[in-house]
Amino acid sequence: MLKSKRSTKIAKGFDANLIKLLYDVQKSNIFKDDKSFVDLIPRHDTRQIKDEYLLIKDNPNFNLTDFINRHFVSLESEKEVYIYDSKTSPRDYIKSLWPKLKRNKYSDQGSLIALPKPYVVPGGRFNEQFYWDSYFIMLGLAADNEWNLLEGMLTNVTYMIEQFGFVPTANRTYLLSRSQPPFFSRMVKLLATQKGESILPKYLPYLLAEYKFWMIGSDILKSSDKNEYARTVKMPNGVILNRYYDNMITPRPESLGEDLETAEGVPGTGSDLLYLNIRAAAESGWDFSSRWFDNSMDMHTIQTTDIVPIDLNCLLFELEALIAKIYGLIDKPVYAKKFKKLAELRVSGIQKYCWDSDSGFFYDYNFRKNHNTGRATLASVFPLYSKVATDDQAKIVAIRLEKDFLKTGGLATTLIDTDQQWDGSNGWAPLQWISIFGLRNYGYIQLADEIKKRWIDNNLAVLSQKSILVEKYNVNNLDQLGGGGEYQLQIGFGWTNGVLAALIQENEDLTLLA
Repeated sequence: MLKSKRSTKIAKGFDANLIKLLYDVQKSNIFKDDKSFVDLIPRHDTRQIKDEYLLIKDNPNFNLTDFINRHFVSLESEKEVYIYDSKTSPRDYIKSLWPKLKRNKYSDQGSLIALPKPYVVPGGRFNEQFYWDSYFIMLGLAADNEWNLLEGMLTNVTYMIEQFGFVPTANRTYLLSRSQPPFFSRMVKLLATQKGESILPKYLPYLLAEYKFWMIGSDILKSSDKNEYARTVKMPNGVILNRYYDNMITPRPESLGEDLETAEGVPGTGSDLLYLNIRAAAESGWDFSSRWFDNSMDMHTIQTTDIVPIDLNCLLFELEALIAKIYGLIDKPVYAKKFKKLAELRVSGIQKYCWDSDSGFFYDYNFRKNHNTGRATLASVFPLYSKVATDDQAKIVAIRLEKDFLKTGGLATTLIDTDQQWDGSNGWAPLQWISIFGLRNYGYIQLADEIKKRWIDNNLAVLSQKSILVEKYNVNNLDQLGGGGEYQLQIGFGWTNGVLAALIQENEDLTLLA
């Protein structure tokens, strides 16, 4: 089993020497986006900066903006231009974006952790290699035959597992207390489509380390009366399932102002629990959504750590199944049988607790209240994507998707409109991809193709009107952009580019075969 090489102290978050300055900067609203400051690079030793700040900050002539400009520098010397030239095809435009979104950072710089290989970032405010974003970026790289870059990004993932014992949200020091939806096994399988299954055993130690991270505490739950520990939850029938979690109970450094504002008026230690649930939702990638709220319109009711999410457990089933397969390939039948059994137990747990036969849909499960959340979201398509749904369940889900979720420009994320970005009419590239391929797994080709067509049309309409590809889309109105959330709509955009390239490439390949 791999052992992480870096001290766990680094996982405590932002540079301790700059905590006081961080709070003062974020509360002063110097930057429109809180992430801007934590991504700056100190020009000097941070202890030196701290000492000078504490010495002069109360001076009547002190100017905080000038102080920051003297002691910090931006990593990006200038913003990349992602504007579309209508003379080029959308496919060629996306190909032109990969070099602009590619980063080569071989030494730690401020909060940025160096990685050994070049990587593609999402774009805009996101200048790191994000975990689940990377899989959907890789789909586009594969479509464009950028296999070396794709494999390099996978090498970066294994490097982070070696260093930290898991895959963090992204390669930033302030993101080392949480992960993201575990798409590592999908990344490995994607590379195997090009290099063959003979490469799979190479990744076994890293897949096992990823699994160990998510299952920390499972042995404790099995041998005690506890029913939750870190990211593991013991269900009433004894099956261990998982939840999103974070190891800290403080505001997120990259969103400190927003978190402090959300916690205003929360009494006593209630803010600790609030921050824990906010951070756990950030690990889910769905930050934020009514999916996690008790009251769909009130973020103060966020309860992420009470919820066993359907998407997470489907992805962990895939991880268990791949580990079992690799053990079979290397002729270790005992271990293969063990992980096959673990995968089967997880499917039984998903079926028992996340499928609602009355309404005919998959839901997240609130293990504290002992019932499903009743919130219909596109996360419910993951059982089709991971092939854990029965044929009858898939049929009912497909009908529901077409009836309630399918809009002019693709699939809505939830059926509730809020001011959160993972709700309502916002459409997201990864969820469209997962839905399309989930439906294909069960033979619903016509519906999958219709979703695909509407999503491509939405992307191309915005590209024609605005000359950009963006992070999220409005699926109700192709003349409007996606909205909501803590920050402005981002352009670039990694996973949009990847999914769009892969879907258009499918059409081109079919044309060649015709």
